[in-house]
Amino acid sequence: MSVLEMKVPSPGESISEVEIATWLVSDGDYVEKDQAIAEVDSDKATLELPAEESGVITLKAEEGDTVAVGQVVCLIDTAAPRPEGSSAPAESAPKEEAQKAPEAQKEAAPAPNPMPVEDKSSSNYATGTASPAASKIMAENNIQSAQVKGTGKDGRITKQDVIAAMAGGFSTDAAAGWGGTRETKAEKMSMLRRKIAERLVSVKNETAMLTTFNEVDMKPIMDLRNAYKKKFAETHDVNLGFMSFFTKAVTEALNLYPAVNAQIDGKEMIFHDYADVGIAVSSPKGLMVPVIRNAEQMSLAEIEREIKRLAIRARDGKITPDEMTGGTFTITNGGVFGSMMSTPIINPPQSAILGMHNIVERPVAIDGKVEIRPMMYLALSYDHRIIDGKESVSFLVKVKEMLENPERMLFGSKDPYEVLLGL
Repeated sequence: MSVLEMKVPSPGESISEVEIATWLVSDGDYVEKDQAIAEVDSDKATLELPAEESGVITLKAEEGDTVAVGQVVCLIDTAAPRPEGSSAPAESAPKEEAQKAPEAQKEAAPAPNPMPVEDKSSSNYATGTASPAASKIMAENNIQSAQVKGTGKDGRITKQDVIAAMAGGFSTDAAAGWGGTRETKAEKMSMLRRKIAERLVSVKNETAMLTTFNEVDMKPIMDLRNAYKKKFAETHDVNLGFMSFFTKAVTEALNLYPAVNAQIDGKEMIFHDYADVGIAVSSPKGLMVPVIRNAEQMSLAEIEREIKRLAIRARDGKITPDEMTGGTFTITNGGVFGSMMSTPIINPPQSAILGMHNIVERPVAIDGKVEIRPMMYLALSYDHRIIDGKESVSFLVKVKEMLENPERMLFGSKDPYEVLLGL
């Protein structure tokens, strides 16, 4: 008998322990090499743990256990024979497989998928939790976890559960409203969520955080985007969004006000001759901040491609700790959720964060006349220990100026006419 000990690999340089979030296999299952057998939470990201060899698995840790990097979490009997009638797992059926003809749907699932009744005696924090593949399909099709009955270990929702539920249809009971049963449910916080909570509290306690506000007329950016978005997409194979304009404006302003791009290290201030901009994105596991490296050197198209790549990796649970560390400044967009104004919290050890908000048409004074313009409030939260009020306000004003005059982004935040005249 040849037994392989599987140890927890290091997810990143500063991570010493992880938490077993979900076992994707059961004790005694036959697993294939490179098959995802578990999801593990670190304080920075959720990662999949692949099987190192094929064989029968024996679990050595429970879900929710905190284990050290290098600790044995399972054994794989590589000499165990493959079960009769089974073969190497094929690729999972794509989303289109769920969209069968009506006749095929009836054969596959003769009755609608009922709303699951929660068994309080047997459920745990894993019940109703969707796997990364299942979460992706549910998000794409606007499906709630309560509409799918999980058949995986401890009631987890698998990809096939979602496909079966889509094929069978959904009960209209889900839309009946809130039941109001007055029952409570305890759900363990993930290591990632606990770390986020600790960091947010420490920022409030350990920094002199202030927020300054301004507003920006988005009409010039919207006009430019409407005029060129089709050609931009055809040329660069990526859509032209607002975030690339904001990132470009921020990098130019950071060059003028380097303290906003700096951080405190003990009794020293560390200044960066580059802009690694974190973009806060919402993921199934919570808020994540992947980092765009050397954003100051990128074009709008390069920024858009990198934002798209990182956002997809965060959504699919494939983002790595290295892709979320080392940022020098952060941008967060609460406007996509409808926020009109907020005070974003600094992402340590950074010293500032820019908050974008929703675009609302409001009457404003333009050249002595009242016009209706698409306006957005901007908020810059900053650490007053390293950034003075003058610098923070000037930084935000410079971002505003470049967004309202996007041609300035081509000339390093300078007025193009001054460049032309050599002023």
